[in-house]
Amino acid sequence: MTSRQESLRLRPAVDADVEPLTRLINAAFVVESVVFDGDRVDAHKVRRYMDTGTFLLLEHGAHLAGCVYLETQGTLGYLGLLSVDPSRQRNGLGRKLVTAAEDLAKANGCRRMNLRVISQRAQLLPFYQRLGYTQTGTAPFAPNLPTKVPSHYIIMDKTLS
Repeated sequence: MTSRQESLRLRPAVDADVEPLTRLINAAFVVESVVFDGDRVDAHKVRRYMDTGTFLLLEHGAHLAGCVYLETQGTLGYLGLLSVDPSRQRNGLGRKLVTAAEDLAKANGCRRMNLRVISQRAQLLPFYQRLGYTQTGTAPFAPNLPTKVPSHYIIMDKTLS
């Protein structure tokens, strides 16, 4: 591990994190502008996510380097909004966040984890496959979600051991 990675700290998000978390997610998801107009989330939406699940934050000093959202329902975990500061991508932080979310899901009694990738971002599939996820199907977007190009979700699933 490099000294840069050793100084990383993982913790659950708290109310005071809403604004920086909103900025991080929107910066990481700007690549989805080919499909969607506008920001991925706003502060209100982040607060709603915090009411139904947990954001795990990865910090480097005072800087928010990444986050992941975890929601659990019985033995099923849902992983979403995996976001890494664009200047820190391709350094293993996404993998570290996914592993942390899986560990928390297992601690909460989950035996499986699923996630969704939008079809226009299929380049993410190999990343998740290397982490043990397999494509299990597709699903349409909600009818009230406007898109610029035809798209759908690719559903991926993993058995947690």
